[in-house]
Amino acid sequence: MVSRPQFVLFGSSIVQFSYSYQGWGAILTDLYARKADIVLRGYAGWNSRCALQVLDQVFPKDAAVQPSLVIVYFGGNDSVEPHPSGLSAHVPLPEYVENMRKIAIHLKSLSEKTRIIFLSAPAVNEAQITEIHGNGLDRSNDSCRKYSEACIQLCQELGVKVIDLWTTLQQRDDWLTACFTDGIHLSSEGSKLVVKEILKVVKEAEWEPNLHWRSLPIEFPEISPYIFVGPKGETAVNVSQLDLEWQTQWH
Repeated sequence: MVSRPQFVLFGSSIVQFSYSYQGWGAILTDLYARKADIVLRGYAGWNSRCALQVLDQVFPKDAAVQPSLVIVYFGGNDSVEPHPSGLSAHVPLPEYVENMRKIAIHLKSLSEKTRIIFLSAPAVNEAQITEIHGNGLDRSNDSCRKYSEACIQLCQELGVKVIDLWTTLQQRDDWLTACFTDGIHLSSEGSKLVVKEILKVVKEAEWEPNLHWRSLPIEFPEISPYIFVGPKGETAVNVSQLDLEWQTQWH
């Protein structure tokens, strides 16, 4: 099989569901068609503690091909309030930070060319969560803020790129109603904000090669047929080089 750069999305339900509702994973896959393979490794309900258990299996150090980019999201489930029964996804904040540190160090060790972006815990709509899921989830926007800030601080310490999703989602005046499907998971509008921030980081990063979708080469452009021949037969457009209307918003 032809080898392309591999981008791995690794995280909990925000990642697993990133192909639903015109999600951010689906948008990235569309943009990077014929340029990079987007690999989904999303596990709904997981916290950073779960991620550590499979880190060596998902990202083996002896793999023949290592990813060019890994986008990591854990934190929302870690931030839920602890339950007296112990039956919750809660991970204490200090442990969460150390778990994310271990994940970052492991990913850095895969290859000199493996780039990393962490996504911090996003904001949530508490009222919508209660309306749809009831009171059993015990997830608050303030707790998400604390875990988001801790993730950002850790990434700054380690020199890892990070996107502040807690702040990003709240940049829209109507974020409470526009960004979620259930108060937690992202709607198409919420996902667009995530894609915008990811592409901004990738475009501005001083990585070689640049991993922005407009910078990567198209696979096999030289054998793509020409279509849309002009009326005089003098001009044509290579199908592999079409700038499609829905892609023009992503710079």
